[in-house]
Amino acid sequence: MSANSNDPSPAMSSEEARADLTAQLDDLLNTVSNKFAGVSSEIFAKMDEMARRLDNLETALKSIEDGAK
Repeated sequence: MSANSNDPSPAMSSEEARADLTAQLDDLLNTVSNKFAGVSSEIFAKMDEMARRLDNLETALKSIEDGAK
């Protein structure tokens, strides 16, 4: 089995191969960057929701404490 068995054009020049590899790497980096941005946004949204819920809990506990005095 040769190294170029999956290559559609085995006569591709090294410059074309380099350009193809660069394009594939750019696509991969863009995909990873987009996924990272999406996960990062989800994490920040969940942290904001958690902070809101903690604020509500703190307010509820404070009102219970104030009512007990």
